[in-house]
Amino acid sequence: MTAYKPGDPVSVRRLYGRQQNHKLRIGQADLVERLLPQITVPEDGEITSERLFGDNRPLHFEIGFGAGEHMAYRADMLPDHGFVGAEPFLNGVVGALQHVRENTLANIRLHMGNAIDVLERVPDGSLSFVYLLHPDPWPKARHAKRRMMNSGPVNLIAAKLKPGGEFRFGTDHPIYVAHAMMVMNGHPQFDWLCERPRDFLVRPGGWPETRYEAKARAQGHEVWYFRYRRK
Repeated sequence: MTAYKPGDPVSVRRLYGRQQNHKLRIGQADLVERLLPQITVPEDGEITSERLFGDNRPLHFEIGFGAGEHMAYRADMLPDHGFVGAEPFLNGVVGALQHVRENTLANIRLHMGNAIDVLERVPDGSLSFVYLLHPDPWPKARHAKRRMMNSGPVNLIAAKLKPGGEFRFGTDHPIYVAHAMMVMNGHPQFDWLCERPRDFLVRPGGWPETRYEAKARAQGHEVWYFRYRRK
C-alpha cells in the first residue's frame, strides 16, 4: 500500500473555505433537488465505469471542476467516455448541473465534496485521465500542506491511473508552479510530456479555456499547462 505523507489532503481530510457563495435561484435549487440525485456518485462501494454508466468505458476524473466548463467540454467531445467530477462548492456544482441539462450530457457523474473520498474508491489502474485545473494555490508556506499537489494525492492519482493514462495539471500561480514541479520532478511513476519550454505555455488540443483562465489572462497572469503520462 502507498505510504501517504502526513499533512497532505489525503490524510488531513478537511475542506477549507466557503462551500457556498450566493443564494441559489429557484431554477438552480430545482437542479440540485431533482437532477443532482440522479447523477450523484454512490456514497459507498467501488467507483467503476460499469457501476456508473453500465459498461466498460474510459473513465476520467476531475478534481475540483469549478463551474464544470472543462468537464462538460470534454464529455461532449467524448460521449463514449465516462466523466466523474468532484467539487465541494455548491455554486460550482450548480454550474455543472446546468451544463449537463443544457447539453444533455449523460456521461457525467458528480460528487459534491472531497475528491479524495471518491478517488480512493476507484480501483487501481482504472482511470484514463485525471484533471487538476487551477486548484487553490494556498500561497503561504504554512498552508502548503493544503495543496492538492503534494506527494500523498499525487501518489494516489498515480495508483488510480492505468499505464499510459494521463494526469493534467494547470495553474496561473507562480508559487504553485514551482511547488508542483518540485513534487513532480523525477516522480518514478510519471513521464512529463514536455520537450520544449513552449509545451507548457501553450494550451494543448482538447483543453478548453475556462472563464477562470480567461479572467487570469485578463489580469496579466501567465498560465501553465502540464501533462504527465503514467508509466
